[in-house]
Amino acid sequence: MGIKPMGPFCAVNGSADHQELKDRILRHIESSQGRDPARADARDVFKAASYAVRDLLVQKWLRTQKENYARRRKRVYYLSLEFLIGRSLGNSLINLGLFDQATKALEDLGCELEEIREQEEDAALGNGGLGRLAACFLDSMATLGIPAYGYGIRYEYGLFCQKLVDGCQVESPDNWLRYGTPWEFARPGYLHPVRFYGRVRYVTDGRGRYRAEWVDTEEVMAMACDYLVPGFDNEHVINMRLWTAHASRELDLSLFNSGDYISAVHNKVASETISKVLYPPDEVQQGRELRLKQQYFLVAATFQDILRRYRKYNAGFDRFSDEVAVQLNDTHPSIAIPELMRLLVDEEGLAWEKAWALCVRTFAYTNHTLMAEALETWPVALLGRVLPRHLEIIYEINRRFLAEVARRHPGDPEKLRRMSLVEEGEVKKVRMAHLAIVGSHSVNGVARLHTRLLETGMFRDFADFFPGRFNCKTNGITPRRWLLKCNPGLARLITETIGGEWVTELDHLRQLEPYAENPAFREKWRRVKQENKERLRAVIGADCSLDVDPASLFDVQVKRIHEYKRQLLNLLHVITRYHQLLADPAAPAVARTVIFGGKAAPSYRQAKLIIRLINAVAAVVNTDRRMAGRLRVAFIPDYGVSLAEKIIPAADLSEQISTAGTEASGTGNMKFALNGALTIGTLDGANIEIREEVGAESMFIFGLTAEEAERERQRPTRPSRRIYEANPEIRRTVDSIANGSFSNGDRGLFRPIVDSLLGADPYLLLADLEDYLRCQAEVDRAFLDQEAWTRKSILTVARMGRFSSDRTVREYAEEIWGVEVN
Repeated sequence: MGIKPMGPFCAVNGSADHQELKDRILRHIESSQGRDPARADARDVFKAASYAVRDLLVQKWLRTQKENYARRRKRVYYLSLEFLIGRSLGNSLINLGLFDQATKALEDLGCELEEIREQEEDAALGNGGLGRLAACFLDSMATLGIPAYGYGIRYEYGLFCQKLVDGCQVESPDNWLRYGTPWEFARPGYLHPVRFYGRVRYVTDGRGRYRAEWVDTEEVMAMACDYLVPGFDNEHVINMRLWTAHASRELDLSLFNSGDYISAVHNKVASETISKVLYPPDEVQQGRELRLKQQYFLVAATFQDILRRYRKYNAGFDRFSDEVAVQLNDTHPSIAIPELMRLLVDEEGLAWEKAWALCVRTFAYTNHTLMAEALETWPVALLGRVLPRHLEIIYEINRRFLAEVARRHPGDPEKLRRMSLVEEGEVKKVRMAHLAIVGSHSVNGVARLHTRLLETGMFRDFADFFPGRFNCKTNGITPRRWLLKCNPGLARLITETIGGEWVTELDHLRQLEPYAENPAFREKWRRVKQENKERLRAVIGADCSLDVDPASLFDVQVKRIHEYKRQLLNLLHVITRYHQLLADPAAPAVARTVIFGGKAAPSYRQAKLIIRLINAVAAVVNTDRRMAGRLRVAFIPDYGVSLAEKIIPAADLSEQISTAGTEASGTGNMKFALNGALTIGTLDGANIEIREEVGAESMFIFGLTAEEAERERQRPTRPSRRIYEANPEIRRTVDSIANGSFSNGDRGLFRPIVDSLLGADPYLLLADLEDYLRCQAEVDRAFLDQEAWTRKSILTVARMGRFSSDRTVREYAEEIWGVEVN
C-alpha cells in the first residue's frame, strides 16, 4: 500500500474522519510498530490506534502551550504521589469526539474497538480514591481550560496485581510497562539533579551574607515523562508530567574494568529504585527511607521545572505567587514547603521573611484523612540524615511559628506542644500535616462533615489560629469517564431524552426528573441496567467461576480493603442472611448477589484476613444447593479502574458503610449514584451531601452519627459484648465464624476477627449491626417494587449534578488558585 507522509490531522470539527483515522492506524502499524498490517495482532492495532490519537493530542497540546505563554497565564501545579489514571484510549477518544470514527475505522480493519481497548494495561499509579481523584481533577482542569500540570512519579511497577489462592490475597508485581506505553513522551532534555544525604555548612558569600550550603550529597537524575490529557470537546490539552529516576553515572568504568561488574552498576540500580514501585513497604527501615526519598524526588524535580518555566519571563521573584499556584494533594508532597524555602533562601538569596511570604501565598493543601494514625510523620533522625538542610529549615519554620503562638497565647505550653511541627517523644517526629497547614494559605477538607471535624477536632488549634484558612471543597468525579464512557447505554438514553449538555454541565441532569414518572422511560432505564448486569455476570463467570442471576439484586462493595470501610460489616449481614434462609427455607426472599472487590495493603494482616473470610463464606454459600436462586457471594480479584467501569454500571445497591467520622469524603459513593445505584450507608463523608441532593427517601441510612460514634469511642468499654449476648441472631453469626463453620472446623483461623468484634471493636461494627440488618430488610422490601425502585434510581441520577469534578475544580480555581476558567 502507498504510504503518504503524516501531516496534521485534517480538521473536521477539530477532529478527524474515520477514513483518515484508519489510514493513520495503518501507517503507525508499519512506521511505529514495524509490523506488516496483514500480520498485526490486537496489541499492534491498539498501539497504532493510540499513536494515531496521540498525533491529534500533540497538535492541540502545542497550541495550548503557545496560548498559555502568549497570555502569561497563571499556572496550576497539582502535586500528587498518586495518579490512578486507568486506561487512556477510550477516554481520549471520547474527549476528542473520535469514538464513533474510531469504531468505524477499526471495523473497516476487521477489529472491534472494545477488543482493542482491552489490550491496554491499567496505569495503576495509585492506591485508591486519592489517586483517582487526582485523575478526575486533571480531566476537569483540561475541560475547563485551566493552564495546569499534574506532577507525580512514573512508577515502573504500580499497585500490585491481586490473585486469590485458596481465598487468600497473593500479590504479584504490576508490570504495567512490560509492553511499553504509546501515551508517553520521554523528555531526556528535561533532566534535573536531585540530591540526598550530605551535610550543611555555612559560608559568607561574595555579598557578605551568611548562607547555608548543602554539600557532599549523593545525586540522582529525574527525567520527565509526559502524558497528555485532553479536555472534553475543546482545544485544550494539558500534561501530566511523571518523573523517572536515572543514575547520575550509569557505569563505574574503573570497577567494571577491574572485573567487579556488580559494584560497577550498583549506583545505577540503587538510584533507579526510587521510581521503581508504588508504596514500598513501610514496616522496614529501608522502605520508610525509600518512601521519603520518593516524596522529595517528586518535589525537587518539580520545583526545578517550575522555576525553569517561571524564569522564561521573570528575573526576580516578586511575581512568583501571581504566576504559580501549587496544590498539595495530601501530606505526601508537603516536603515541597521546605524545598521552596531552600531554593529561595539558599540558592536565590532572598530574605527569610520575603521567601516565607511567597511560600505561603504559593501553596495550598488538601487534607484527605480524619484518622490521626494516617497523618504522615517522619522521624527526625531519618529526615535529618536523608535531607539535613530541610530539617534545619523545618526547625526554623517551627521556631518562628511557635514564637508567634506564644506571643498570642502566653502561658499555654500545652498549646505549643499540640501545635508544634515537631512531636516530642521517645522517637522525635516531624508532623507533615502541621507543616502543610502552616506553610499554605489554604487548607481544605473534601466534604462538609470532614471539614467541620478538621476544624473542631484534630486541627482546631490551627483553625482558630488561622481564621479563614480552612475551607471545604467537596470532592467530585468526572462524568466523562464515570458515565459517558463506562455506561454508554445509560449515557445514550439520557442524551436522547434531554440532550448532551450534561456531559460538561452535570446540573442539566435535573431535566430527567419528570421522566421518573413516565412508565415507558422507566422500562428503558431498567433495560439498560439489565444489559449492564448481564455484562458483569460474564465478568464474574470468567474471573470467579461463578454463575449469578442477573435478575437478582446486585449488592456491591468495591474499594480498598480497610477495617474502617467495614467490608466485615457487610459480610456479617451476608452470614446473618444465610442463617435466616437456612432457618426458614419457605420464607419469601429477594435474591441477592453480593459482590466484593478491593485490595488490602500487603502488610495489613487483618484486612487480608477479612478477604480470606469473605472468600471462605462465599465458598460455603455458593456450594450450598439450598442457596441456589437466593444468595450468591463473589469476590472479584484485582480490582482497579477498568474493572470498576464494568462493575459500577451494573450495581443496584451501593454499600457506603464506613464508621461515621472516618471517611473524609469518598468518591465511589458518587460513581455508583451517578450510574443509578441506590445507596445504603452511614452519615459519613459525602454521603450526607448526597442525601441532601437526592433525597432521604432514595437512600437507606443507618447507624451512629459521627458525634455518637465519637462518644462510643470515649466510653471505657465497648457495647459489643453486651450486644452479642443480648441478640441471638448476632450471636449466631459471630459464633459461626468462631466455631469453624467457614474454615473447615479450624477455630483459630478467624479468631483475630472474632476477638476484635467482641473486644475493642474499634470501628463499632456490632454497635451498628442491628440497625444495618434493619436497613437491609428495608432494601429488600423496596426492591420488590421495581417501579418505585426505578423511580428512585432515575431521581438519584437526576440530582447528582453537584458531584461533578468540574464543579469542584472550578471552586479550587476561583477560591484558592486565583486562575481564570474558560
